[in-house]
Amino acid sequence: MGPTSDVNRRDVIKRAAALGLIAVPSMSALSACASGGSDDDTEKKSGKKTADNPLGVDKNAGLDFVIFDGGFGTQYGEDAAKIYEQNFGKVKITKTEKIRSLLQPRMVGGTPPDLVDNSGAEAMDAATLISKGQILDLTPLLDAPSVDDPDTKVRDTLRPGTIEMGQYGDEKCYRLNYAYTVFGTWYSKKLLEDNDWEYPKTWDEMLALCAKAKKKGIAGWTYAGKYPYYLPFTLYPFIGKIGGPEVIKAIDNLEPNAWKHDAVKKAFDAYYELQAKGYILKGTPGLDHIQSQTEWTKGNALFIPNGSWVENEAKDTTPKDFQMTCAPPTSLDSSDAMPFETLWAQAGEPFIVPAKATNSAGGMEFLRVMLGKKSAQNFSRLVSSLACVEGSEEGLELTSGLGSASASLNAAGDNVLNPRLPDWYQQLHKEQIGDVLASMMAGRTKPDEAIKKIQKFADETAKDDNVKKYKHA
Repeated sequence: MGPTSDVNRRDVIKRAAALGLIAVPSMSALSACASGGSDDDTEKKSGKKTADNPLGVDKNAGLDFVIFDGGFGTQYGEDAAKIYEQNFGKVKITKTEKIRSLLQPRMVGGTPPDLVDNSGAEAMDAATLISKGQILDLTPLLDAPSVDDPDTKVRDTLRPGTIEMGQYGDEKCYRLNYAYTVFGTWYSKKLLEDNDWEYPKTWDEMLALCAKAKKKGIAGWTYAGKYPYYLPFTLYPFIGKIGGPEVIKAIDNLEPNAWKHDAVKKAFDAYYELQAKGYILKGTPGLDHIQSQTEWTKGNALFIPNGSWVENEAKDTTPKDFQMTCAPPTSLDSSDAMPFETLWAQAGEPFIVPAKATNSAGGMEFLRVMLGKKSAQNFSRLVSSLACVEGSEEGLELTSGLGSASASLNAAGDNVLNPRLPDWYQQLHKEQIGDVLASMMAGRTKPDEAIKKIQKFADETAKDDNVKKYKHA
């Protein structure tokens, strides 16, 4: 390639980095390259606002929808598209596991789709996109009437915390998190009952049970070793249980020495002991999420840290009598600041409407359709997960996993933790903290050293002027 091509390629890389579409060693040199094209490049399509069309969709405009093809599959989105098409334009659906790779050229070039299910290992960094003005505020959707009741706003049909998960330091809502995910320790109720074992409520009980299982050739734990940010699904609420919610808030707020809290030390020591005593399934560090789930459903490990999407994602390998069950993370001991029932639950599976979408009104209308009871119930029925719409699971025959997740959430009551670091600081969470946890759980890094490294990464993020900072209220 000639010099002109090289310059163009460098420009594209800079713009992609500035939009949070690729990971780079340092963002300082790229801070000035924040735009993927001017707003004038985009010809918006809109129609007249009416009672039947509150968001003003141009009914002749097609809708370009990119959906993540992961744990929830895509059928729920395809079904919602059929409802949308009854009153509005044709929907073009693109399914992918690689959101960032597919959309990077389009976001940089100023030709994004109208709606994106921004999920999976290759999700785009929403915090960076928001800071660069690349995602629309969804407040018009939240203030629109629900499809089920014209006298009720969409915002008033959502579960607690749903809107907050789309907020980044102000009252605007940039993401609609459609699934209501319960994170916890997942196990086969049948496997435990067949061996007269009970789910451990304290860490001493956990270690004793893992020892018994090891004697029978069963590992205590497995996890997605290639994606070690799965570990925090139980590790973060474990820290919160031990030290209280203020420890999680300090970590989220990037406060100095937040990771050096005694609760973090106790939690890391406990997890390290699982590895040190040989209670982790052999080969786990090399497994991805599907492989680790398959080993678990085969009965080769008792426990796996995961979210409530796992029932649907692992259904092809799950025995019919498995009795998949979600439980809160095991407590440390009676000195914990929060009760055993405490867990992490939050609205997840984020949908965004790009700012430069040509049919952004259609993107919001599609979400309005998805937030109707019919679509929300269909989602729960298809994928065994709660939707963010309040009461949408009522009247459904709940599967084992979904039923236990719902029961665990109800038992937790107000003792629900909602760590924000994973979505406020995606690179810190997935790449830096994830790498350190992977090293610790593989036995290469001791807990004290792991804490020092993570605190260093957190401090560097806090001092990086190119990373927008967020705080708990």
